[in-house]
Amino acid sequence: MSNALTHTELASLIRTRAGITVDPADMESRPEATFEEFGIDSLGLLGIVGELENRHGARITAGAEMSRTPAEFIDVVNSSLATKAGA
Repeated sequence: MSNALTHTELASLIRTRAGITVDPADMESRPEATFEEFGIDSLGLLGIVGELENRHGARITAGAEMSRTPAEFIDVVNSSLATKAGA
C-alpha cells in the first residue's frame, strides 16, 4: 500500500480542514491552477500539513503550506513521505 498523497485524498483533506469542496479531477486536469483559484489559503494548507504529519508520523517539508498549486503541494508532500519511508 502506498502512502503517496493523491488528488482525491487532498480534496478530502481540503473539505475537512478548509471547509471547501474541490473536485479532485479538476485539480488533476489543471496542474497549473493555484490554490487561490480553488479558494484555499496558506492557513488551510497549514491545517492539511498538520493532519498529514499526524497521519503519517512524519514531518512534512517546511514551507509545504506555501505551495502555489495542488500539483506542487502533492510533489512536496510525496517527496517528504518517500524520504521518511527510505530512512
